[in-house]
Amino acid sequence: MTRLSVEMLAADSVEPITSAGHAQLGIAVLAGIAVIVLLITKFKLHAFLALTIGSLALGAFAGAPLDKTIVSFTTGLGSTVAGVGVLIALGAILGRLLADSGGADQIVDTILAKAGGRSMPWAMVLIASVIGLPLFFEVGVVLMIPVVLMVAKRGNYSLMRIGIPALAGLSVMHGLVPPHPGPLVAIDAVDANLGVTLALGVLVAIPTVIIAGPVFSRFAARWVDVPAPERMIPQRPSEDLDRRPGFGVTLATILLPVVMMLAKALVDIVVDDPENSVQRVFDVVGSPLIALLTAVIVGMFTLGRAAGFTKDRISSTVEKSLAPIAGILLIVGAGGGFKQTLIDSGVGRMVLEISEDWSIPALLLAWLIAVAIRLATGSATVATISAAGLVAPLAADMSTAHTALLVLAIGAGSLFFSHVNDAGFWLVKEYFGLTVGQNIKTWSVMETIISVTAGGLVLLLSLVI
Repeated sequence: MTRLSVEMLAADSVEPITSAGHAQLGIAVLAGIAVIVLLITKFKLHAFLALTIGSLALGAFAGAPLDKTIVSFTTGLGSTVAGVGVLIALGAILGRLLADSGGADQIVDTILAKAGGRSMPWAMVLIASVIGLPLFFEVGVVLMIPVVLMVAKRGNYSLMRIGIPALAGLSVMHGLVPPHPGPLVAIDAVDANLGVTLALGVLVAIPTVIIAGPVFSRFAARWVDVPAPERMIPQRPSEDLDRRPGFGVTLATILLPVVMMLAKALVDIVVDDPENSVQRVFDVVGSPLIALLTAVIVGMFTLGRAAGFTKDRISSTVEKSLAPIAGILLIVGAGGGFKQTLIDSGVGRMVLEISEDWSIPALLLAWLIAVAIRLATGSATVATISAAGLVAPLAADMSTAHTALLVLAIGAGSLFFSHVNDAGFWLVKEYFGLTVGQNIKTWSVMETIISVTAGGLVLLLSLVI
């Protein structure tokens, strides 16, 4: 999402949309989504083409000039690929190094030995929650997916039984727990206390991630019983490898970008001065691009060289890692283009205007507004920023605890029912090799469970504190 898009959604100077305009935009959203679903399910069109055509259809139904619709779509595609695509590529390289060197096998074998049977989903949700704390969701997925796929394959587990807990851990951190960027934006907007929000966020996150992760995965595995997709599973290294990296150094290599980004988040909280030289250094060191790039370079030595790879073998491994993700990059980018078309058409602003007259409790209002914008635009970030901006005046008379709960209500609503206009929807679908219907029955339902469970817990806490 571009800075301009956020300003468009939050700007007070833009003239209100008329009732007729609301109706037309509502029809346009439904029509655009219907076109995408129909092309993929009925005509079996590739998701990249379906999203492209659906974006053009949305613009046409909304009455936007075709040239402006094209600009919106290409801008969204470009910004998504620039922001997420490079991270996916770097993650793919790190994942391939991890696999070919035997490092991934070392981690999987150790996890299977220590946490077998029924405890495996719990182990996955714990690992994902820790890794996902400072990361954007897409980055966490890139780091976790290779381990998820190989644990499912080697341990003969249902992919959903292992994958859903990992995704739940990442998603809950994404929406509820600072220092994740989403909650930090809302904390700043409503002037909440970071420490109180963190404490209450963890309190809400623990039961939420248990219900949406290990518990729901039992049902998801029955509804969608699919194996880990072979094309996305790094194969076990050939038996002629003389050695493979140790568990400790392999884990340290995987966690290196996490530590770097977490360090940046902590410095931002403690220093909180953009002009401070220490903070500026950590802003660079802890950026996702630099953190993952550093991990890739370090991995060439700690993984590749540790396994006895020559320079040519490492180069070949890097080259082979990029081919399988070409389709994923295009689909995720097109999802970002569709989202941008929705935003530039005025859909987010329309939802905000309609919700202004609702007469309901502030926490529930914040959750509903975030839900509506999430459904319309597909972006948790847009939903968080827009909802926080709208309900911020309500926080003036709230206690410290209730202001923190307001942040959590917004975060919970921003995760509601991910569907075809969310780039994360396509990222999960492609990595797990699911159909659109299977992804809705697992990933989309999981996101809804997180949103409703967390929202309900926030409302219950508001009654007792």
